[in-house]
Amino acid sequence: MTSNDDKPFLGFGLGLRSEHYQDILEQQPGEIDWFEIISENYMIDGGKPLYFLDKIRQDYPMVMHGVSMSIGSTDPLNFAYLKQLKALIERVEPVWFSDHLCWTGVDHQNMHDLLPLPYTEDAINHIADRISQVQDYLGRQMLLENLSSYITYSSDAMPEWEFLSAIADKADCYILLDVNNIYVSSFNHGFDPLQYLQAVPRHRVWQHHLAGHQNTGNLIIDTHDEAVIDPVWDLYATTAEIMGPVSTMIERDGNIPPLAEVIAELNQARAIAQPYYQASA
Repeated sequence: MTSNDDKPFLGFGLGLRSEHYQDILEQQPGEIDWFEIISENYMIDGGKPLYFLDKIRQDYPMVMHGVSMSIGSTDPLNFAYLKQLKALIERVEPVWFSDHLCWTGVDHQNMHDLLPLPYTEDAINHIADRISQVQDYLGRQMLLENLSSYITYSSDAMPEWEFLSAIADKADCYILLDVNNIYVSSFNHGFDPLQYLQAVPRHRVWQHHLAGHQNTGNLIIDTHDEAVIDPVWDLYATTAEIMGPVSTMIERDGNIPPLAEVIAELNQARAIAQPYYQASA
């Protein structure tokens, strides 16, 4: 399927988690249109994860989502990592692959966190060049995801949405627009999420994430261990109205409930978005 922007539209999907492998194979639920896998979970030589990946891939389209590319780092690109990623792409044949607009370490030490970047012209040029190298090596364009963030830099010269949009344009890549992350960061930093949505180039937005979080009162932490809350659903409705049809999925990485509960959230996303999608058709 394609949308009226001629972007691929997969429908409504879930993050593939090991807790659900068996139920997916036994039930083959039709409410799930596609799955997103965490790339690093399958960049291995064998074992049960790859067995279940191959079996589920026979029945569902997939996309790949990475957490370790560290595209914003000043370290040289890790071509050993990219070689593994390329092999997995050849195995899975995903519709697309993505990673985060962040850095994850320094001096080749992975800090296992998604760390924010300074929003400067120098950073735009640096990251766009690295994305171009990655896309050339892998032979396809990538999607870049906006972070949930908890700090800002004194050197910031623009808001996040201008930074993300400039990189996508300069590198000619696409955007994975995480609606929960926009909500979290807007709360933490006091900006208007509607301004974010209106500024991002619609034709570059190919995927949405929806997830839950932890609100400590003064700060929201993006934890992916709770259900999506009503204000995020409201923001998703606005996103669907602005962006039109965009492949959407539910992320759940902790306190993982039975598959039926996650599917219920997925159906809620479908019910919210489809009226706007039909109106824009």
